Amino acid sequence: MKFRAEIDIMPQKAILDPQGKAVKSGLKNLGIEVEDVRIGKHITILLDAPDKNTAAARIDEACVKLLANQIMETFQYEIFEE
Repeated sequence: MKFRAEIDIMPQKAILDPQGKAVKSGLKNLGIEVEDVRIGKHITILLDAPDKNTAAARIDEACVKLLANQIMETFQYEIFEE
């Protein structure tokens, strides 16, 4: 079966986010007041797996071992059947 994983990786709340601060400042200069901005990554992965649980296990392993630096980032994902 084919699956699509939508992965969001964000800096941990305790970690300074200079990109987010720059965007917040830029928005303020445009007259758009926001409380906070955090910049992260969004990754889409297409994969073949026998079932959704196997697909989720593979995506979790990819996030832990390669995609997210767990010291500085958190991740979450959703798996969709294609």
